[in-house]
Amino acid sequence: MTLIKSISGIRGTIGGKTADNLTPIDAVKFASAYGAFIKKRNPNKEKITVVIGRDARISGKMISSLVANTLVGLGINVVDLGLSTTPTVEVAVPLEKADGGIILTASHNPKQWNALKLLNEKGEFLNGEEGEQILALAESEDFEFAEVDDLGSYSKDISYLEKHIQEVLNLELVDVDAIKKANFKVVVDGVNSTGGIFIPALLKKLGVECVELYCTPNGEFPHNPEPLKEHLTAISELVVKEKADLGIVVDPDVDRLALVSEDGSMFGEEYTLVACADYV
Repeated sequence: MTLIKSISGIRGTIGGKTADNLTPIDAVKFASAYGAFIKKRNPNKEKITVVIGRDARISGKMISSLVANTLVGLGINVVDLGLSTTPTVEVAVPLEKADGGIILTASHNPKQWNALKLLNEKGEFLNGEEGEQILALAESEDFEFAEVDDLGSYSKDISYLEKHIQEVLNLELVDVDAIKKANFKVVVDGVNSTGGIFIPALLKKLGVECVELYCTPNGEFPHNPEPLKEHLTAISELVVKEKADLGIVVDPDVDRLALVSEDGSMFGEEYTLVACADYV
């Protein structure tokens, strides 16, 4: 398999040879480049903070540990959200007043893959120019690690499930009372990743009856994790069987959303944003 280096991060399959696949050495190298980039952006700041989080894929704990300890070695403080979602890390970066964030996920790719997705201090993906700078740093290996008294700190914060849900509930456009009164029943396919934790938790706060399908976060994806019609026969059948109002499908890091109509047909990702815009 090929190690894919792009302005948005690095992605590859686990195992194999350095620079051909996403090996521990490649993870450390790219985390070092990102950390060096963040430090250069904040030359007068005494301590830099970076938020990290991961999906539930099998290699996630290994890659997350490598990235976290590399950043600590650069003198950067790390706030680790543990099992999380891409949107949650994006929310956490500004709430923590952090200088950046890294999401350890290969998105909708199969379980053999993992990746580092890179964020700026706003919790947004880096732009092209910034990504090019990180690629150049990785190539030149222009890193300077901290001496022992200047190592960064590492802390775990598992509170962001609740914090992110509360941010959603606080949105003016989310009518919690109306949703609760509707008595919805929803089937959720979490593809055995972090969507299986976060989506049911959000729905329960909204008073929605939740039927869970593949919601055990063990990284063993029960079907191709890209939420396309041909991969979602199980949820389509279960929505009809349960007489549910709809089905919700997410990819492993919960930045892709697909909806299933009450008759088991796909609503279609291309219509989701349009429907939301129409509501707004």
